[in-house]
Amino acid sequence: MTAVQCAAPEADARPSECPRQRDFGLDILRIVSICGVVAIHVFGHLVGRAPRDSRTWWIAVTFDIAWIWVVPVFVMISGALILGSRQLADPGLFYRRRAVRLVPALIAWNLIYLIGVRLWMRGEDLTVKRVLQLLVDGSVFTQLYFLWLIAGLYLLAPVLAAFLRGGTRRRAVAAAATFLAAALIYYMVPGILSLFGVSRPIQLNIFTHWMPYVGYFLAGYALKDVRLAGWKLLATAAATVGLLAAAIWRYGHRGLLPLADAAFPVSYLGLQVALAAIGVFIVTLSLCDGLKLERAGRATIELSNATFGVFLVHLVIFEAIRLTVPAVSAGTSLVPIAVAYAVTLAGSFAVSLAASRVPLLRNIF
Repeated sequence: MTAVQCAAPEADARPSECPRQRDFGLDILRIVSICGVVAIHVFGHLVGRAPRDSRTWWIAVTFDIAWIWVVPVFVMISGALILGSRQLADPGLFYRRRAVRLVPALIAWNLIYLIGVRLWMRGEDLTVKRVLQLLVDGSVFTQLYFLWLIAGLYLLAPVLAAFLRGGTRRRAVAAAATFLAAALIYYMVPGILSLFGVSRPIQLNIFTHWMPYVGYFLAGYALKDVRLAGWKLLATAAATVGLLAAAIWRYGHRGLLPLADAAFPVSYLGLQVALAAIGVFIVTLSLCDGLKLERAGRATIELSNATFGVFLVHLVIFEAIRLTVPAVSAGTSLVPIAVAYAVTLAGSFAVSLAASRVPLLRNIF
């Protein structure tokens, strides 16, 4: 997805404050979300290869779709952290600091996946035309579009912050709802038109990947201080679990409800997923409210900061496993994929944490 923290794993500045003074909700949400990103990419490999409707396929679908909220939540975390930042009072300073963090990653990881993974590991025949198409579409590899998505939101952030400044939370909620509703309706149109035999797919590129996610970005800021308790928290958590369970069922029974499939796609920009992402965001922050991690605080912060690197490197590690382990490459058995997931996740965190201690490497992790 980065992305997918994106503050998200994304390229937020690495915080240094004392763990005792910190609200750990966003850190925990980052860590949990990056585990979901890796799960989507690893178990998604099994979804595409296991016999449809087999027990293995259904387990893989459950692990895949249960995490479908992660990219919207990463964008919401970014909005929560960035739109309230004092750096935005000086847009020039904000842009310089973000560019230092994001531009090296954009350049380095596009080259790593283009040359290292596609050309060297996969042996693809990359013509100039193909390379240009991959670069302009932001599709050099599965998750790298997220870097362009975040870059676009960074460019817009000072404008959004100026609009929000001085307003109440009601203004932020209204803005988030307006932009998110517009994006969800826009993404309904191709599905609805397909029912009438009209093909109008949406094609994004490096200049437009950010556009559908402005609503999520604003929602993170608008909802960052919402805390639920008691029956409200329980009801929201139950509704969120229900939405995700329904998404799993609908994905596994595509075609059974054609109108619902068309109007409410099981995707990052479908209404059902949007509601589930908002639910995950609010429920997690509510559960973590006031959490004090006396001994584990610093480790939690380090893992949270490492999520950006995990987001970027995990598909290099999984690709190496896929190309060298026949059982993983075949993608028809659950156990090898589950082991590959554990190795990919642990290896990605290890690489990211190690790279963060090396002066040159930490610029791209």
